[in-house]
Amino acid sequence: MTKLIAGVVAGCVALTPVTPAFAAAAPPSPQSRLDLLTTEDGMAGALGQVRSPGGATATWRSGTAERGTGKPMIGPQGRFRIASGSKPIIAATVLRLVDEKKIGLDAPVERYLPGVVRGTGDGAGIDGREITVRMLLRQTSGLPEFLNAIKWKEPFPDFLRVALTLKPTPRGSFAYANTNYLVLGMIVAAVTGKDFRQASRDLILEPYGMRNTYWPAKGDHGIRGPHAHTYGTHPGRPGEGEVDLTDQLPTYAFGASGGLISTPEDLNRFWRKAPLSKMMAQPVKVEEEGWPADARYGYGVARMRSGCGDAYFAAGDMPGAAVISGRDRAGRAATVYTTGVPENRQHLIDAFVAAMCGR
Repeated sequence: MTKLIAGVVAGCVALTPVTPAFAAAAPPSPQSRLDLLTTEDGMAGALGQVRSPGGATATWRSGTAERGTGKPMIGPQGRFRIASGSKPIIAATVLRLVDEKKIGLDAPVERYLPGVVRGTGDGAGIDGREITVRMLLRQTSGLPEFLNAIKWKEPFPDFLRVALTLKPTPRGSFAYANTNYLVLGMIVAAVTGKDFRQASRDLILEPYGMRNTYWPAKGDHGIRGPHAHTYGTHPGRPGEGEVDLTDQLPTYAFGASGGLISTPEDLNRFWRKAPLSKMMAQPVKVEEEGWPADARYGYGVARMRSGCGDAYFAAGDMPGAAVISGRDRAGRAATVYTTGVPENRQHLIDAFVAAMCGR
């Protein structure tokens, strides 16, 4: 696995710092920002959609849905792999179960997964008796990232088992790791008696009207329904360079940490209904390199400053897709995605802010 892929698969997105330019009174248009992604950054397609508090929508498209065909980029009903855009949905699922008194935020992982989260080797200091559900949600558990230690080859290993052999990060400090949400999915399954996929469908996807969002099944390497083609380097065959990845990625493997497939319309529906005040309760400071300046992380959601106020968002990318999606305090929701991973992530953030701040 290349260094690039290890850093981005399943949404371990390498966000670049937000610059003071966001304070400008008249930001560039969303269309110009999307066009930059499909020209200078070489993305095949890019799309942005916003939904106002009153339900009105606006959509911008750039590029093509399939290289070499001239087909226009698909609209906001098109499905794509949302990678770590899955995390807020898992967090919202957990919070529903907290409301139902089935999960306690300050309860140790051990209560729900007895004996499961115990490290070995370099991970000997990992102990589920000392990690709480709140720590998992806020990425402060100390659990290490498993992505850097696996090869993209099926059958995949037990990702948690791999993580438990790695050196942990300091407990209590923010350290983004897909492992945290992998464990949250296991907790959801343990307390509901259902696979986390079914539990999230029952508690969030269906009640929120996210009818075009789904968890792929094992062996389903494509994208169902309308979608644009996606492009990038296959992590298992990096020597091939850029290829069409549309039907080649086992998205299911990343499960609760980043396995969902959705649409811009559905993601904006999520943000309109998500319990944002709960998800941003007691956020922690993000001090990792590459995140927006002054970012704070709550439960699957981060906050950053923009030229039109606070923006609450989740971002994710994997080979063939990159997304940033969120809302502002007033309830204006925005989603921007590309059918590839731009090297300059700032351009993706800029497009999101332009969509969020545009009127």
